[in-house]
Amino acid sequence: MLILSNLIAITWQQVVMWVIGAILIYLAIKKGMEPTLLLPMGFGAILVNLPLSGAIDQVYNGEVEQGVIDILFRAGIANELFPLLLFIGIGAMIDFGPLLSNPKMLLFGAAAQFGIFFTIGVATLFGFELKDAASIGIIGAADGPTSIVVANFFESNYIGAIMVAAYSYMALVPIVQPPVIRLVTTKKERQIRMDYAPDAVSQKVKILFPIIVTIIAGIAAPRSVSLIGFLMFGNLIRECGVLGSLSQTAQDVLANLITLFLGITVASKMRADLFVTPETFMILALGLIAFIFDTIGGVMFAKILNLFCRKKINPMVGAAGISAFPMSARVIHKMGQQEDKQNFLLMHAVGANVSGQVASVIAGGLILTLVPNLLG
Repeated sequence: MLILSNLIAITWQQVVMWVIGAILIYLAIKKGMEPTLLLPMGFGAILVNLPLSGAIDQVYNGEVEQGVIDILFRAGIANELFPLLLFIGIGAMIDFGPLLSNPKMLLFGAAAQFGIFFTIGVATLFGFELKDAASIGIIGAADGPTSIVVANFFESNYIGAIMVAAYSYMALVPIVQPPVIRLVTTKKERQIRMDYAPDAVSQKVKILFPIIVTIIAGIAAPRSVSLIGFLMFGNLIRECGVLGSLSQTAQDVLANLITLFLGITVASKMRADLFVTPETFMILALGLIAFIFDTIGGVMFAKILNLFCRKKINPMVGAAGISAFPMSARVIHKMGQQEDKQNFLLMHAVGANVSGQVASVIAGGLILTLVPNLLG
């Protein structure tokens, strides 16, 4: 009798979420797209959309208590703990050497954030409140943790859809970026070779870099301090030379564990009643627009620089200025190899890519600073 009542309680929206969950699991297992994240997100989407799911609410002695996923959300995402801890692991993974040996790559990290601000304007035109539009725009950076922090700070009504879009587009970098890049470049431009003769970067410079960036970012965008600070703290652990085991732990154990918890916890906002709405599909479309225009922004900036530079820059490198590290750099290198087997763009693309990681966090901090002022 209980089983029959549960079957009757199933809605078509819940079935849709089961399908979405299954697709995420398929992409994780079959296609290898961000499996540590998409698999728990997909399973969590199914888990929270079962009738009377105990993962969301528990009933004891007639009283409703919080379920385990809701508790995890309040403990790990509502207070921004999980994203910030993840930033330590990401920071420990990043080698800023290619960027420090070629500092002009910083410009591409800034240029490739164009789609964020463009999409904020578009989202407001579609009727989204400014706080929601700001949260949607940050999807374009392909930076999941920053998207979570921004959406949570503004208490966005669409945090579940924003999280799914941000991480999905991170995973879809190899699918989305190549056709966009080909659309705005010529074959001749894609064949431009770039010499790589890196300047030696001392350990002292690598240690000073995260400290100086944190101070500058904290002065320019105070609300970005937690974001950029945890990212740079992870990098300082990597570069200091005396915390090798902790650096490895942050890169492997911490990052993987937090990613797993983050993925299944995001599911608390993937309930059918919150997710299967017209607004969700608009957010997915707007997130894609932000991602595309971030890519185009980086490419076009490189093409503008080429008007003034004696040594030409392969415009594809500009597309690596998004935050999806190191996926975007690999995509650019692969595209360069397809055009010319002797064209090695990896280190240039890595420099732009790690710059994008920093720039996306600073962009998130600027949004957290500027939007509340605009809202009054």
